[in-house]
Amino acid sequence: MNSLLRPLVFALPLLAATPAFAQTKPHNVVLFVADGLRPGMVNAQTAPTMTALAARGVRFANSHSLFPTFTTANAAALATGHYAGDHGDFSNTIFTGAPIALPRLGPTVTPFLEYDKVLGDVDAHFNGDYLDEETILHAAREKGYSTAAIGKLGPTLIQDHLARDGKSTIVIDDSTGHAGPDDDAGVALPAEIQARLQEKGLAATRPRANPGPNVAQQADFIRAATEVVLPWFKTRGQTFALVYWSRDPDGTQHGQTDSLEKLTPGINGPTSLAAIRNADDNLAALLAALKNLGLDGDTDVIVTSDHGFSTISKESATSWAASQSYEKIPAGQLPPGFVALDLAQALSLPLFDPDKANAPIAPGATPSRGNGLIGADPARPDVVVAGNGGSDLIYLPQTQGAASALARRIVETLSAQDYVSGLFVSDDLGAIPGTLPLSAIALKGAAVTPTPAIVVNFRSFSTGCDDPTACGVEVADTSLRQGQGMHGSFSRADTRNIMAAAGPSFKSAFVDRAPASNADLAMTIARLLDLRLPKKGDLVGRVLTEALPNGAEPAVVSGRKASEPDARGHVTELLFQQADGALYFDAAGYPGRTLGLPGPAEK
Repeated sequence: MNSLLRPLVFALPLLAATPAFAQTKPHNVVLFVADGLRPGMVNAQTAPTMTALAARGVRFANSHSLFPTFTTANAAALATGHYAGDHGDFSNTIFTGAPIALPRLGPTVTPFLEYDKVLGDVDAHFNGDYLDEETILHAAREKGYSTAAIGKLGPTLIQDHLARDGKSTIVIDDSTGHAGPDDDAGVALPAEIQARLQEKGLAATRPRANPGPNVAQQADFIRAATEVVLPWFKTRGQTFALVYWSRDPDGTQHGQTDSLEKLTPGINGPTSLAAIRNADDNLAALLAALKNLGLDGDTDVIVTSDHGFSTISKESATSWAASQSYEKIPAGQLPPGFVALDLAQALSLPLFDPDKANAPIAPGATPSRGNGLIGADPARPDVVVAGNGGSDLIYLPQTQGAASALARRIVETLSAQDYVSGLFVSDDLGAIPGTLPLSAIALKGAAVTPTPAIVVNFRSFSTGCDDPTACGVEVADTSLRQGQGMHGSFSRADTRNIMAAAGPSFKSAFVDRAPASNADLAMTIARLLDLRLPKKGDLVGRVLTEALPNGAEPAVVSGRKASEPDARGHVTELLFQQADGALYFDAAGYPGRTLGLPGPAEK
């Protein structure tokens, strides 16, 4: 990290069991992840189970998703306790430097990671472990605990992505039981679990996700968890760790059509509310099963969301891409892949689609998945754009020679766009006015995957509700339409997630106002399970000791870091907090263009 922030993170001590938390037999842990759930939407009417759990246990009132605020990046943080600069899962779509085959789509250098097969191939490409950091479930099973991960395809397997032998961690997701040349092959299940699923009348293959609330698939997952896995864990009599990853409300908020082309109600319409209740019902079923099995007294239950959520805006008055005409895209709106299109136009270089066998992108066409290869030779591109949603990643693979000059041209082009709110550049490129270094936001570390050269944050704002983080809006590089849902930005609507915990290891009726993050949850679970995690990188979270009995609240420091202004006067600013050596990022971007980062007139 940069000189200002480095001591805050590197001073964090190695995890070690202490007598204050030592137990003869550690309590069980259930981690429940409600994908894309915003804390402002959790109350006694919308999510009564979560509300009650937070009230009787610990409610983390100052919680944080890690930036980029995408699912796999935060899944990796929950799995390892490390920030993306170490675990290298920088976003849902990354640049791998070599083709990875996507199911039904073929090879691409910009794979979408939410497939079991893709995760296995990416692991293989990076010496067998693309995260290159120990995961909690891997360490737990190595210690002899029972382990399982159930739920949404992608983040579920990431919790123990090396467990593919059908004999270790139980992995049940969308691809379980599926196989074939055009399908995503799921991870094998232990024979006893397969037999128990059959006994309960559950099919050998899991149902696929369904649009708007994802009730049927998650009903299947919750039956597998409560009728098969938890009873099996009780029979085995070992300490267990279970991760349940609810696709709702994320999947529904993405695809809902309650207000197409309108910003309200956006992701606050009736379809999204039903999805929140679906996730809450899943948690209620898990808690009921723990009680019925007599496991509730020995089990800690932790609830989080990987990120917040926002409504999509596709508006821009400056984008060249938005001025062109495309089939099925409203006139004047940003098309998918607009960053790649705008950069190729500004650099006067050809643009190719990495997800269509590197085919050239013709006038009037867009990148099929928002990704782009820019340069004369798609096999050796000068620029790679990984389109992700509320933020994009830009890579400069040909680092010899003029990488810094090219980066400056890209920064100059993007800073002129009204859809941009903040740019972050690799420390290796030197200081560039108007940008902050990746090290300032924990994206420069020990990762074995390619580190982006530039991270682009998009503009965000609120529609004016009482809780701005519950009605955030962001420009998004996506094929989804205006009025649907997205995340990934440095808006506080995306960095603010929900966190709560209850059980024998936690305080009762306690509101924790110290900053907390998904990386901290991993470190805390490791402490609860008495695990020692070897680490290669130093960008790690902290143990949330203040939430544990007799734990004192840490000293908290709030800070601001700002770049030098660029030629247009743009300044990338970062608001952060620090506690016990760990960093928490509230919001970042151009002041006044990022929700949670007021402009000069608002300060």
